[in-house]
Amino acid sequence: MLVDSHCHLDFPDFAAELDDVLLRARDAGVGLMLSIGTHASKAAGVLAIAERHPQVFATVGVHPHHVAEPAEEGVTVETLCALAAHPRVAGIGESGLDYFYDFAPRPAQEAAFRLHIAAARELGIPLVIHSRDADADMLRILRDEMAAGTFSALMHCFSSGRELAEGALELGLYLSASGVVTFKRNEDLRAIFRDAPLERLLVETDSPYLAPVPKRGKRNEPAYVAYTAAVLAEVKGISPEALARATTQNFLRLFSRIPASAVGGGGAA
Repeated sequence: MLVDSHCHLDFPDFAAELDDVLLRARDAGVGLMLSIGTHASKAAGVLAIAERHPQVFATVGVHPHHVAEPAEEGVTVETLCALAAHPRVAGIGESGLDYFYDFAPRPAQEAAFRLHIAAARELGIPLVIHSRDADADMLRILRDEMAAGTFSALMHCFSSGRELAEGALELGLYLSASGVVTFKRNEDLRAIFRDAPLERLLVETDSPYLAPVPKRGKRNEPAYVAYTAAVLAEVKGISPEALARATTQNFLRLFSRIPASAVGGGGAA
């Protein structure tokens, strides 16, 4: 079965039909979903969904868009570690740098990112990284922090350049393919995934955003990760079944708090 390694099931887009969304995911062969935290102050919402649905786990963290908001400015390593003590939490994040929108000052983004790295390192659980239009600073920080102490991490929705991809892989990080890899214009991105080691790749939706072809322009949902996986399998020259096995194994290796029995909804609520 497939794993959607990054979705936002607590977002209002899904509030009216979450049960149906999860059923469609199951019918599409998606056996596990990781719902990603974007606000420490709203962690209760994403955790409640993971508590109710055994096929859903969660992360906790503050998206770089929100790090300068009053409700999130006081977040500390201790805050994140306390939230991550919840049994349905599998990782820290998402955190990172977004220079496309610059909704928060860049120094604040970097400080928050380093704080999230510290929490992931302290707990020994993976960090989910958001990086957009910030390749040079992202690679600088990753190299700096890895030299200070190793940690595991996933470059989610990877759509950056080859230098960042290769640098992240050299540091032991994983790359996740989203619907962006299915877009016609993105041959360079497909080439990056073609050349990356299969054992370091995951798939995701980032739903409700970035629906893959042929659903592009619609609200995304976890079931659609199957379309991205099919394209990635073609890029890698393997069968969809082999791609599903590999990416699910990779997910469970990285997010080691999650038992293999949870794939398909078998984990305890």
